Amino acid sequence: MAAKKPTKVSKKKSTLVVGDHGRVYVTATFNNSLVSITNEKGDIISWSSAGNAGFKGTRKSTPYAASLAVENAARKALTRGLKSVDVFIKGPGSGRDSSLRAIKSAGLSITSIADITPIPHNGPRAKKKRRI
Repeated sequence: MAAKKPTKVSKKKSTLVVGDHGRVYVTATFNNSLVSITNEKGDIISWSSAGNAGFKGTRKSTPYAASLAVENAARKALTRGLKSVDVFIKGPGSGRDSSLRAIKSAGLSITSIADITPIPHNGPRAKKKRRI
């Protein structure tokens, strides 16, 4: 008797509850810009990145690429019913300012802006003392 092939059981996607208020997390690194938009609970509504927007190499680190990535994510979130957002920006990249302008131009109203860039309190371990 031939063994039966296992059948795939696909789970039905759960419906995500999207209110009119959410959060935008922008991570602007030196090489890329990442954007994720969540609801109040923290479930991701939409996301995008400069690489996802079609940029490769050094063009991913430009402010224009960051603004396109934010616009793509914001457009998806707007279709789901998001209206106002809190913005959390992390990182030293060049896409910090342009991402804020893109959020505003996409049609989302910004409630608050916070910089959550991690800053070391003590820094790295010091070099060993020189012995003469």
